[in-house]
Amino acid sequence: MTRTVTLAELPGLAGTDLGASSWLDVSQERIDTFADATDDHQYIHVDPERAKDSPFGGTIAHGFLTLSLFIPLWSELLVVSDASTLVNYGLDKVRFTSPVPSGSRVRLQATLTTVTEVEGRLPAPRRRHPRDRGAGASRRPRAVHLAGLRLTSAEPGARDRGEGGRMGA
Repeated sequence: MTRTVTLAELPGLAGTDLGASSWLDVSQERIDTFADATDDHQYIHVDPERAKDSPFGGTIAHGFLTLSLFIPLWSELLVVSDASTLVNYGLDKVRFTSPVPSGSRVRLQATLTTVTEVEGRLPAPRRRHPRDRGAGASRRPRAVHLAGLRLTSAEPGARDRGEGGRMGA
């Protein structure tokens, strides 16, 4: 369920578990498209026949593909209605704790850890744990990371023009 807040309300959510997103398919087609976009065509990602003999028993998603999926999943969890700009600020402590097999479904479990104003902007670090189900599903998170966003308030009239700050959009 999406939670909608204002910039002024955001600091009050520090430490809040935002819940889980919907499930997102990690198909072989998605993996192949990511391989083309990044020029990472390692066989464990793009060659199902050869990958059967790998330690993974089949193709797996790129770690950075798994990491990049948090953007659409995060936008399901939190909307800051009066933010005009959302910029990824960086990542800390990224770990790919287990592979995501092709055909899995992942979702995001997120906690807004801290909110601190810096130069009139609000970085919003949050700990995220993409989880999966389906082929080779695991109870362990597939990746764990701490990320930050910088939000700026809407310019006068921005909300009237439909330029609110949906996070991750």
